[in-house]
Formats: sequence, structure tokens, C-alpha cells
Amino acid sequence: MLGGVAEILNLVHRGTASITPNVLKGVHKKLPFLKLKFTEFDDPAFPHLTDQLEFLADVVEDFAEGVEDDFPYTTVAASVFALLYAHRHLDLIPDAIPEAGLSDDSAVVRAVLMEHEKVFAAYAERHYMKWDAITVDP
Repeated sequence: MLGGVAEILNLVHRGTASITPNVLKGVHKKLPFLKLKFTEFDDPAFPHLTDQLEFLADVVEDFAEGVEDDFPYTTVAASVFALLYAHRHLDLIPDAIPEAGLSDDSAVVRAVLMEHEKVFAAYAERHYMKWDAITVDP
């Protein structure tokens, strides 16, 4: 099983700190590919994960393209880290393990969504998205 919430938050904070503007630019260029890959996540244990990743990808895209240039950089960097983590082939729990493989990806995404909830909720409202539909649930 995954470590505790503190371990996940520590992982997210360390990962977020490693996101430079150049990493952000690279992820921005790969967003169409990443969005396509995330649609392949089909695990009933994590029904919201694809939508949550799509939301984070939209945040990164809007920031990188200047639509949301007032976004806190730490929120964008955390979003980038979550996208990169979810795309990694080698993570804490291999994605190929049925019913458990995406649990670490989901935990990282949820940690980012919860930690930056106020910023994300305001973004969702500005863009006429239903924040409750994105949710912080698995």
C-alpha cells in the first residue's frame, strides 16, 4: 500500500520544486500526446483520474499560453509534476497492476488538487467548469 498522506505530499513538494520553466515548456509541447495517453486510463477504481488529469493539463496549457498568466507558479509547477508523474512508466506502483496500479498516480493528483483547491476552484469557475465534477475523489 502507499505511504501516508505526509509521504505523498513530500513527494509532490519535492517534485514540484524540480519543475523549471524549461520543463514547463517541454510539457506544454507534449500536452496533446499526454491528454491522449491519459484517456487510456480505464480503471473503475479511479473513475475521475482521466478528467482530473485533463483539468490539470488545461491549467498548464492556459498558463503557458498566457490565458492564465496570473496563476501562482507553484500551482502550475505542481500540475506539471502531477502530469509527469501520471505519465511515468516507473513509479511507486507499476500501472499494469490491476486495481492498484493507478493508486499512486491518483494519490499524487488528488494531493495536488487538494493543496491548490482554492486556486483550481476559481479557475474552474472562470472557465465555466464544474469543480464538483472534477472532484478530489479517486
